[in-house]
Amino acid sequence: MSKVTPAIDPVVLIRSAGEMASGIAWCLYMANLRRICMVDLDMPLCVRRTVAFCTALGSGSASVEGVHAIAARSGEDILAAWRDGYLAVMRVSDWQAVQQIRPAVVVDAIIAKRNIATRIADAPLVIGLGPGFVAGSDCHLVVETHRGHHLARILERGSAQPNTGTPGDIAGFTAERVLRAPRDGCFETRHVIGDRVSKGEVVGSVEGVTITAGIDGIVRGLIGSGTVVTARLKLGDIDPRGSIEHCHTISDKARALGGAVLEAIMRHANRGLAA
Repeated sequence: MSKVTPAIDPVVLIRSAGEMASGIAWCLYMANLRRICMVDLDMPLCVRRTVAFCTALGSGSASVEGVHAIAARSGEDILAAWRDGYLAVMRVSDWQAVQQIRPAVVVDAIIAKRNIATRIADAPLVIGLGPGFVAGSDCHLVVETHRGHHLARILERGSAQPNTGTPGDIAGFTAERVLRAPRDGCFETRHVIGDRVSKGEVVGSVEGVTITAGIDGIVRGLIGSGTVVTARLKLGDIDPRGSIEHCHTISDKARALGGAVLEAIMRHANRGLAA
C-alpha cells in the first residue's frame, strides 16, 4: 500500500507538553498532522507524567497511547524526528534558538489561567486554551477548558469562563482530591503514580511539612520527587474511581480539548470552502 501524504499538514507548535497539551498532540497526530513540536520548561512541572510527552526531556523519549515523541535540541533534530514519524519535544530555551522552522499554528496549552507570552502575530492561526486569552485580540480562537456543558467549545470572540479556583468534579470530589505544596521548597515522596492511598495517609512532604491524601483512591498524578516547588503548586491528584488504567490513558477532558483544537485547525484550513 502506498503512503498517503496528508493534504493538510501544518507545522504546529504546542506550548506545553503536559497532560492536556499531550492529549491535544496525540489527537492531531492520530488525524495525520505529523509536523508537531511541543515546548516546555527546562524542568517541567507536570503532574500526570505517565500521559505527558514532557517526560522525553529527561529520558530522551516518551510514549502516550502508542504515539511516540523524542527530545530535540535543534531545528535539525525536529526535522529528523518528523522524518522518523515522531513528535518533537523541546525545552523553551532551545526553541528560542530555532530559526529555520516557522509554525503555521500555535497552540498555547499551558493553561496557566493567564496569557504568559502568546500573541496573535505568532502564527497565521493562534489558539489559546482557557482563561486569560481574548479571541480576536491576543489569539484567533479560544477553547473553553472549564468542565461542564461548554467544555471544548471554540470561541471566535471573547474569553473562556474565568478561573473558578475549584478543580473539576470527579466522582463527587473536587478540591479534596488534589495534592498541593504547603510551602516553598523541595518536594519529597516515596509514592509513585498508580499507588493506592487512604484518606489521611502521608503522600509526601515539602521541607518537612507533610502532605496527606484527602480521599481514598489511586495516585493518578504526582510530580517527581526532588522537584523544587512553590506554595500552593499542584503536586498530584487522587482518583477516587480506583482504576489503574486511568493512570496510563488520556483523560476525557484532554481528548475533548484535542478534538476542539483539531476542529479549529480544520476550520482555518478549509475556511475558503464554506458555502
